[in-house]
Amino acid sequence: MSQLLITGGCVIDPAQKLFDVPADILLGDGKILALDDRTPARAAQMQAALAAAATVEKFSAAGQTLTPGLIDMHVHFREPGAESEETIASGAAAAIAGGFTTVACMPNTEPAIDSEADINFIYREAHAAQMAEVLAVGAITAGRASERLAEMANMARGGAVAFSDDGRAVGPAALLRQALLYAKMLGKPLLEHCEEPSLAAGGVMNEGEVATELGLPGIPAEAEEIIVARDLLLVKLTGARLHLQHISTRGAVAMLRAAKNAGLPVTAEVTPHHLTLTDANLRTFNPVYKVNPPLRSAADVAACVAALADGTIDAIASDHAPHLQEEKEVEMAQAPFGLLGLETAFGVVYTHLVATGKIPLARVIEAMTTAPAKILGCERGTLAVGAKANLTIWDLTREWTVNPAEFKSKSKNCPWNGQKLCGKPAAVFVGGERKL
Repeated sequence: MSQLLITGGCVIDPAQKLFDVPADILLGDGKILALDDRTPARAAQMQAALAAAATVEKFSAAGQTLTPGLIDMHVHFREPGAESEETIASGAAAAIAGGFTTVACMPNTEPAIDSEADINFIYREAHAAQMAEVLAVGAITAGRASERLAEMANMARGGAVAFSDDGRAVGPAALLRQALLYAKMLGKPLLEHCEEPSLAAGGVMNEGEVATELGLPGIPAEAEEIIVARDLLLVKLTGARLHLQHISTRGAVAMLRAAKNAGLPVTAEVTPHHLTLTDANLRTFNPVYKVNPPLRSAADVAACVAALADGTIDAIASDHAPHLQEEKEVEMAQAPFGLLGLETAFGVVYTHLVATGKIPLARVIEAMTTAPAKILGCERGTLAVGAKANLTIWDLTREWTVNPAEFKSKSKNCPWNGQKLCGKPAAVFVGGERKL
């Protein structure tokens, strides 16, 4: 079988502590066969691998940056139930277009992904699509109804990498305690949507000065923080792993930081939109900015950026949530929550956080590769020899204008429409096969 030698690029791989290092990478049999970073040992390993190869093709990455393929641990592919918004195939294609080689899809479909058969369906559709790898997340409770646990052990057997009732928190604390213990036994994390429903009911945006000015009902920060506080107490009680999804408030960040300092097994993610947009964007009255949790204040955004920079928040996840145009182009109260994220996530973060000096590129790559791989327990997120050959080659100097009409996603609800961003994937490989 022919092998592929990628030459001339600079590698960023936080898992190997390689930061903008000139290197050549040899791919073969779906794996990384050698990485020559100009050190004697690795140069010798590359020469040996090339000598053993029957044929070698070359791919020039001169002037470009090589990273492990990005991993998004929080996406919504609407299949089954709302295939007009997104399918597993279209979502996997959108992932590739954004530089992602692995994504984890949430189970809040119709019906919910809450059985081993459902998990198998996700993997069959992903395999047929032959684009980005799609990992299945199973529901914590049957039908996401917070009445009884779903078939967690069976779903784990089918390949579920984690469990979540995303879109809502697990209601009864006793039921969440039971779920944490089951997940601990199975060696899987719980991914929790932190929102107290009675406080959030009827809200369309962050509760605060802007909501008052606009006359729109708000969702207070406390709706998120009450569940974060409750869940962290249950983590302390059970010793089970918990992951906080799309964290968005100063108070939640402070509790997360304290929990980590106390040694609790908790991790968290933040979205590009909660790092770069605020509730002031709702002054346009455009429902594209209606998301859950809502866009918060500038002070909340600053706290999230600082927490991501110092590692308190572990990962960046898009919370890719497709909706049809006619669903979003209604009054704010009737519009669904959510926006697209896969095809813009890296460009938004690079343009607004890296290029402005707020967060180093290496930390961003860690948060989009190594960290989600570790949280989900999947063997991805590195260019180490022997690892699966999932990698992305970036043109960090490329300026591009966001145009949802060109997206691979079936939906177009993108708040960055018309904006200029920097950083675009030049090539994407999954299992050594070029997908872009």
